[in-house]
Amino acid sequence: MPIDLAQIKAIDVHVHAEVSCHDPEDPVMGKFFDAASSYFKVPRERPKLPEIVEIYRAQQIAFCLFTVDCESGIGAKRVSNYEIADFAAQHDDICIPFASIDPHKGKLGAREARDLIENHGVRGFKFHHIMQDIEPAARVGYPIYEVIAEYGLPAIFHTGHSGIGTGLRGGGGIRLKYGQPMLVDDVAVDFPDIKIILAHPSWPWVDESLSMALHKENVFIDLSGWSPKYFQPQIIQYANTQLRHKMLFGSDFPLIRPDKWLEAAKQVGFRDDVLPGIMKDNAARLLGLG
Repeated sequence: MPIDLAQIKAIDVHVHAEVSCHDPEDPVMGKFFDAASSYFKVPRERPKLPEIVEIYRAQQIAFCLFTVDCESGIGAKRVSNYEIADFAAQHDDICIPFASIDPHKGKLGAREARDLIENHGVRGFKFHHIMQDIEPAARVGYPIYEVIAEYGLPAIFHTGHSGIGTGLRGGGGIRLKYGQPMLVDDVAVDFPDIKIILAHPSWPWVDESLSMALHKENVFIDLSGWSPKYFQPQIIQYANTQLRHKMLFGSDFPLIRPDKWLEAAKQVGFRDDVLPGIMKDNAARLLGLG
């Protein structure tokens, strides 16, 4: 059943599936979950897929669901893209499957991307180059981008600071430099058919994301990972004006709950005629839902 836009109040483009329904939590990821839970001051237990869909259906919020494949970068076993895609297919009135493939997997990763798109209904991709320990424009990842571009699908790129690794010795080995938004600019130029979503407000490089979204027709910004009450003033300024059609609601669930994000968003100065676009309409157009 396709998503009925009239029956939902928002689209959350940034929801993590962090544990499998079939396999135990990976202990390597466990230490990063511990640190992130402390940083965000949220419960340590990670919800499984049925609980996630129950939360979002109860709130009438559609959502993009993905894991993060960082098997090469930090050696943590990923949640299967196929598990996520097959689960989303059972709940396609509310859940939109995205996939994550470590760019180090190159051509083999491109084969997986094509299979997920053609045979499992995947509608977009998620990259987290900080956790994947690789530059966004590293050529080894280009075969994966080529498949995404061929189908004109969106891809979310983590940008800015990362709660993952915060407070750990050496940041858990995670290098923040790969989260600089301008490192994605080459990808935006080389793959103009990919709808690139720069995830998070990108602090401490906020202005780079705003510049890229102004400059590149195919670059958008999701506002996940921060409560709106902590947004820098220029985010609100551009969301209300030049980038009103390019800003997207994302929560970063389970670290931030969607209802908490939406409630805070009503208090920070988004114009009344802009907020519906951020909450739902901009994402609906980008994802081809309306």
